[in-house]
Amino acid sequence: MTTIALAPGVTLIALGGAVEGKADPNKRWGLLIDVNKCGADCTACVTACSQENGWKDTGHPQTDAQWIRKVDLKDMATGREVSLPVMCQHCSTPPCVDVCPTGASFKRADGIVLVDKHACIGCRYCMMACPYKARSFVHEPLEDQKTDVPRGKGTVESCTLCVHRIDVGGSPACVEACNTNGHGAMLFGDLNDPNSDISQTLREYPSAALRGDLHLNPGVRYQNLS
Repeated sequence: MTTIALAPGVTLIALGGAVEGKADPNKRWGLLIDVNKCGADCTACVTACSQENGWKDTGHPQTDAQWIRKVDLKDMATGREVSLPVMCQHCSTPPCVDVCPTGASFKRADGIVLVDKHACIGCRYCMMACPYKARSFVHEPLEDQKTDVPRGKGTVESCTLCVHRIDVGGSPACVEACNTNGHGAMLFGDLNDPNSDISQTLREYPSAALRGDLHLNPGVRYQNLS
């Protein structure tokens, strides 16, 4: 395993081997988001992700990290408005992986899509290929990094589903924050387990994928989107 010291106590680790080795090929992790429970004025999921993973919104959307963002949609025919979080959709056939020239973008055996910071050359092909605008490029030097969330200037990054928490039996910070705030709009679990809460809910209620016309089979699904 290759490491590079970024600051005292902070190390950039090659994700390809270290993180992939913990993936269970029998699982496929995913999210189900009920937009009826997602308040337009609530950004708890965004704040939690920022605090957990060490990125900051400085008010410059063109250059800031956007691991997760709130999007407001309006149906022009009915006037119905909804608000929903958008992040990496962890596609079964991710376009970001297809276009990456170095293999830096990769999908784990359990469906989580990640970026190996050592292999990333900053070409940003993956950002252009992502139909969800879910990836960001790190323009500035990084400070106050989290020891278990490797980041690096000149590389691309996106939502990891808080893989460092999942690999020790936890759940994504956004889901935890949503539940703590009493909304319960986000459900995390194993899509391959027919007995998991997320699989049972998906069987019982209709859901939709963002840009379903692309047939990417994302691991993130939305309820009550239309």
